[in-house]
Parts: sequence; C-alpha cells; structure tokens
Amino acid sequence: MKLAFLASHGGSAAKHLVQACREGALDAVPVALVSNNSTSAALAWARAAGLRTAHLSSARYPDAGELDERICSFLLDSGADTLVLSGYMRELGPRVLNAFAGRLVNIHPSLLPRHGGRGMYGDRVHEAVLAAGDTESGATVHLVTAGIDEGPMLAQSRVPVLPSDDLASLKARVQAVEGDLMLRALQELARP
Repeated sequence: MKLAFLASHGGSAAKHLVQACREGALDAVPVALVSNNSTSAALAWARAAGLRTAHLSSARYPDAGELDERICSFLLDSGADTLVLSGYMRELGPRVLNAFAGRLVNIHPSLLPRHGGRGMYGDRVHEAVLAAGDTESGATVHLVTAGIDEGPMLAQSRVPVLPSDDLASLKARVQAVEGDLMLRALQELARP
C-alpha cells in the first residue's frame, strides 16, 4: 500500500501513520502529502520526513475542476494507491473520488452517523456532542464517498463524555484515540 495524505493543518493522524510505517506497524509506504494551506505544519513535517509535498488550494486554482485535476494528478504521479484525509477541510472533487474509490479513508471526530455531514467538522462536532448531552463520543474511520461523512464505516472508537467536560477536554480525549483507530483501519484495509 502506498499512502498519500490530504491535510489542512497539523495532519496529526497522517504523522502517526507515517511513524507507524517507518516502525513496521503498518505495511505501507508513505509517499506524498497535499495541503490547501501553504503554512500548515503538515507540509513542514511531511517535507522533513521525505514525502513529496504540494500546496494546492482554491487560492492558487480558483476553478474547482482544475484544482481537482491538479490534486489528482499530483497524487497519482506520486504512486499513491490509498488516500488518507487527515483534517482536510475541503470537499473532494470527482476526479480524486473516482481515482481512489474504495481506498479513500477519513477519520471523523464523532460516532457517525451522529454529528456528521455538511458543516460538522473540528470543534463544531465536539460542541454539538456537548450541546446534545451525549454520554459518549469518539471517532469513526470511514471510506469517503461523494456524500459528506456518508461512506461505509471501517472502525469506531468510543470515549466517555464526562459531566465536567468542556470543548478542550472532550476534544483531547477524542484526539487521543484517533491515531491508533486510523492505524487499525488501515491495517485491515491492507490485508489481502
């Protein structure tokens, strides 16, 4: 399996997976990372780790079709056969979706289908969990399809929501399980 990543900020799940590959915990080779944010920490650590990197964004390519084509071409040229979203804050275009169909993976910071869909990302998800009075939350790894957060689930990890939780404490607890959850899901995906 040759892994590429899309990240908007730190790309912590991607970083965790690159380390797992280098330590032999995941039978895969990390090859590339694309970010829509030219100052993202993900671009910096990916370059330092020897991955091919690119900043491809709507600021540089305002036509959505051209941006989709640029991202798809870069990823395919890198040799990637599996694509992991690691906090990527943009919708994917049809070329990328088709090129990596069945091998395009995302992690969402809730127990899907709860608190998923358009507009539900990052802190908004944790705020929705707290506002709903949920007693548990967690993370879900799923295959990416054209519908936002609607693809088949590959794995979930649950964490309690404590009465004393605020946004920061719940977010930290969920993020603490995301890396290993994504690793387990990709280990399963890599099995013949």
